[in-house]
Amino acid sequence: MKSRHFTRFTLSALTLGIMSVSASLNAATVPAGTELAAQQELVRNNGSEPASLDPHKVESDVEFGIIRDLFDGLVAIKKDGSVEPRLAQSWENKDNTVWIFHLRPNVTWSDGTAITAKDFVWSWQRLVDPKTASPYASYPGNMHIENAADIALGKKTPDTLGVKALDDNTLEIRLTQPTSAFLAMLGHPSLVPLDKILISRFGDKWTKPEHIVTSGAYKLSDWVVNERIVAVRNPRYWDNGATVINKVTYLPVSSETADVNRYKAGEIDITYTLPVNQFAQLKKTLGDQVKVSPLLATYYYEFNTTKAPFNDPRVRRALNMALDKDIIADKVMGQGQRPAWLISQPEIGGVTLSATDYATWPQEKRIAEAKRLLKEAGFNEAHPLSFNLLYNTMETHQRIAIAVSSMWKKNLGVEAKLQNQEWKTMLDAMHTGHFDLVRYAWNADYDDAATFLNTFRTGDSENTSQYSNPAYDDALRNAARASDLAQRSKYYQQAEDILGQDVPAIPVYHYVRTHLVKPWVGGFDPDKLGYYLTKDMYIKKH
Repeated sequence: MKSRHFTRFTLSALTLGIMSVSASLNAATVPAGTELAAQQELVRNNGSEPASLDPHKVESDVEFGIIRDLFDGLVAIKKDGSVEPRLAQSWENKDNTVWIFHLRPNVTWSDGTAITAKDFVWSWQRLVDPKTASPYASYPGNMHIENAADIALGKKTPDTLGVKALDDNTLEIRLTQPTSAFLAMLGHPSLVPLDKILISRFGDKWTKPEHIVTSGAYKLSDWVVNERIVAVRNPRYWDNGATVINKVTYLPVSSETADVNRYKAGEIDITYTLPVNQFAQLKKTLGDQVKVSPLLATYYYEFNTTKAPFNDPRVRRALNMALDKDIIADKVMGQGQRPAWLISQPEIGGVTLSATDYATWPQEKRIAEAKRLLKEAGFNEAHPLSFNLLYNTMETHQRIAIAVSSMWKKNLGVEAKLQNQEWKTMLDAMHTGHFDLVRYAWNADYDDAATFLNTFRTGDSENTSQYSNPAYDDALRNAARASDLAQRSKYYQQAEDILGQDVPAIPVYHYVRTHLVKPWVGGFDPDKLGYYLTKDMYIKKH
């Protein structure tokens, strides 16, 4: 018979530091001598009302922060970048192209029914199926799972996806090529299993509290739209013994000022973020309750590149050049943000990337070149450029939009008319192309530049700019095939150099994440993707 020579934990053991299961799992770690509160309940502000709690219908931390509490995937990524087993307890691979995952014995949904490998197969087929219209439909293709890209484009049927249940507890994933970030990408919440029977029965209503079943540490108990979402501990969770907090409430407070006021009033334990104009005062008065942590994320303004005049890269580049990003990062924000000339990050996934050449020019030289480009594109004092700048409703976004529009007016005579919409409405506008220039940001899905750069690939489901450049696509294909960091860095740099000239989006600043956290909340330790799980926290007696 044919022999299959699998190498157990090949990639993870070499580069991602898997240790024994018992030693590596994230959980609420309560220091010895800590006295816990009798009532283990947490209130955290979520920033906005989620667009959905269907992992295949969403695309931001507004939703994923909750979904990560409700659902487990095969693996999760620890803060140090290593991979930990979750629903899968072990795996092996052959040539980094055929991966076999073994589920934990007796893992169940929150209603007690078994979770099987078939649930993963069906869920991932649903994710890539064009009928689902998932913002993350392209994600399995970016992982190079067999046939995933063609399925997302409607060229093949979902049942041809390179994922197969060998038995109830064994899942096989076939890749068309080794993918350097495969295990890191596997931790994404779009890849959690979903219940086929439940979704077939209830359709879009399957996420209602009375219907939903979950695989994570918590299960949904209450959802009052625009008021609160409540989740309670899932006693059937495979790692329930390591959970401490029994109930978590998520509030959709979009006003940063209201967020802080409710925190001060004792209604919120963890804020979503901090108003930039209150940061210094809050730091002075609340001290250690102000938490600032690194975050792999970039704030940017995205063009509709199919719409004149933004189908002209000269116009896009001019608007990029005319912004004084140092002022925005240091003065408008002032919490530790860094000015951005890259869509990705200067340091990410072991590589260092350089900004485009004009990023090093004096501001006066950039403005002069921006004026020349606009004039060349047909815009001048007699025929000024005018467009709508859209942002989602939040004080900080308004503050930044006022600053950038003032810079464009002063430096170029450009008129940017400000518009704001609620989060879900703005996302709809982006995906239907009803915008000129829109405020957006990308938080890394995993620690690799591809998580940012793939969103501008031709045909990517997150490419709402509709940007397309074959040379850019080639650079990303080559980066995915690269066998070492030096090669990968070379191709990522090529991709960023192309973006620096084509500018489908204007990078503004690289984030930090700010929160107010009550002194009695233990275990709050966001990872560099910005996530903190309720199951890892606890409430101290106070």
